[in-house]
Amino acid sequence: MLASLVGFLGDFDRAEEAAQEAFAIAAARWPESGVPDKPGAWLVTTARNRAIDRIRRERTLAEKIHLLPAPEVTMEEFDDAVIKDERLELIFTCCHPALALEGQVALTLRALGGLETAEIARAFLVSEETMKRRLTRAKAKIKAAGIPFAVPDERLLPDRLDAVLAIVYLIYNEGYSGRVDLGAEAIRLGRVLAALMADQPEPHGLLALMLIHHARQAARFDGDDLVLLEDQDRSLWDQSLLAAGRAALDRAVELGGRGPYVLQAAIASQQTRERIDWHRVAGLYRRLAELTGSPVVELNRAVALAQAGDPATALRAVDRLALDGYLYFHSTRGELLRRLGRDAEAEAAYRRALGLATTTPERRFLTRRLEEL
Repeated sequence: MLASLVGFLGDFDRAEEAAQEAFAIAAARWPESGVPDKPGAWLVTTARNRAIDRIRRERTLAEKIHLLPAPEVTMEEFDDAVIKDERLELIFTCCHPALALEGQVALTLRALGGLETAEIARAFLVSEETMKRRLTRAKAKIKAAGIPFAVPDERLLPDRLDAVLAIVYLIYNEGYSGRVDLGAEAIRLGRVLAALMADQPEPHGLLALMLIHHARQAARFDGDDLVLLEDQDRSLWDQSLLAAGRAALDRAVELGGRGPYVLQAAIASQQTRERIDWHRVAGLYRRLAELTGSPVVELNRAVALAQAGDPATALRAVDRLALDGYLYFHSTRGELLRRLGRDAEAEAAYRRALGLATTTPERRFLTRRLEEL
C-alpha cells in the first residue's frame, strides 16, 4: 500500500500520512459497514483521494496539483499484481546511489518492511535517535534530488545490488526472529530479484540462504522455547524448501559466486547435513570474515570452532570482538565459559545477555541456561 502511495504522490511523508488516515477511517467504518470486497483497493483509493484533498487545501495547490493524476482511482484498477511491481520500484527508489548505503537500507526497511525505527536501530546496532536522523536525511535527499520512483535501466541495476540485497536480507532476519510474515515477504522479493538479475550469483545466493533457513522455521521453537540447531526435530524441516535452497545455491556456484551471500548459503547448507563438518563451516566463516570484516561473522566463526571441539580458541577469538551491546556476543561467551567449566563467569555473561533479550523465546532460553549452571 505504501509503495503504491509513494509512487502516486512522489513523497514519503505524504504517503505515510495518507496511509495512516485511510487506516483510521477503515477502523471507524468497517466495524459497522463490514469489510469491503477488496479491502486493499479500498484503502489505497481512500488514501489517494484523501491525499489529493489535502494538497488541494494547501496554499501551494497551484504548484503541486498539476503533478497528480486528476481522475479518481477506481477499485478495479488496483490489484495485487500492481503492488508487487510497486514494491520492487520502492526498493530501487530507496536504493538510489545518491543516498548513503546505510540510509538506503534503513529507509526501505521502514517504508517497505514495515519495521519501527527502534527495530531498524537494533538491526544496525545504533541508537533510535541516530536512526531517526538517518531516515529524515534519506527522505529529504529523495525529495530534493527528485529521485524517480522506478526500477532503473538494466545497465544500472548492478550499482544498486548490494543495498537491495542487504535490505531483503534484513527484512528476512526480522521475520526469522519470529515475524514469519516478513520472512515470507523477503523470500518473495528474493525470487523476484533472482529472476530480474538471473546472471548475477549473489541474488541466487541470498535466495538460497533464506530458503534453507526458512525450511527449519517450524523446528526452531517448541512453544515459547528456542530450540538450538543440534536439538531440532529434523522431521519438521520443510524438504521442498531445502531442495529449492540447494538448487539456488548450485545456480549461484555455477555462475562463479564467491560473494558473502553465496558463502552464507553454503554455511547454511552445511548445517543441514546429517553430519556437520564444523571445520569446514569454520573455514567458510573465515572466508566470509575476510570479505566483510564483520565482527558478527567472527563471532559465528568462533561458534563453529567451539562446535569443532576447541572452545578455548573460540573464547579467545570472541574476547577480541567489540560487541558489548549485542545479545549473541554475551550468550556465546556464556556458552563457551560454561563448556570450559568457568561457571561464575558464564553466569555473568548469561545475565548480561538476558538484559539485552527482546523476545520471550530468547529470555526463556537464557533463563534455562542460568538455571542449568
